Amino acid sequence: MKRVLIPLILIGTVVFGSCDMFRKLAGRPTKAELRKIESMMEEEKRHQAVLDSLTRLQKAKADSIAMMDSLMQLKGTVLNPSEVGGLFTTRLDFRYYVVVGAFKNRSNAESLLETVSDKGLNPVLISFRNGFNAIALAPTNSLAEAFSSMKSIRNEPFCPDDVWILVNE
Repeated sequence: MKRVLIPLILIGTVVFGSCDMFRKLAGRPTKAELRKIESMMEEEKRHQAVLDSLTRLQKAKADSIAMMDSLMQLKGTVLNPSEVGGLFTTRLDFRYYVVVGAFKNRSNAESLLETVSDKGLNPVLISFRNGFNAIALAPTNSLAEAFSSMKSIRNEPFCPDDVWILVNE
């Protein structure tokens, strides 16, 4: 009878039992526990994505503050065209320009334009409503790039000490 009873019990547990029962016997997690672990892992991924996003924003803010501090140390200026009398030209294609000279006399502006062009750079002549003509370099849509360009342009022999960044809004 013992010989028949033990195999019948084993067969019954295999037929009527579940994988979870064997997992528990082996000390492994059940399906419900596995689902809960997967759910927790997904939640952790979402939280990590939010933390990464906040970290990127915090870094961008710190970089902006550092850039503005550096700009102040270099005694650079960031101006909007409306602060310089407004643009006379129809439209500028980029948001930031490094201005290396502004002249009331257009021939002086054209002379600097030629000097800068001879150095292999691509200057832009910007006319303002107040009659000034500015020579600008390094057009970009990034303030960080404009600042970096301004630092390198300051080393050029044609660059004055009062170089500034024009913000086209």
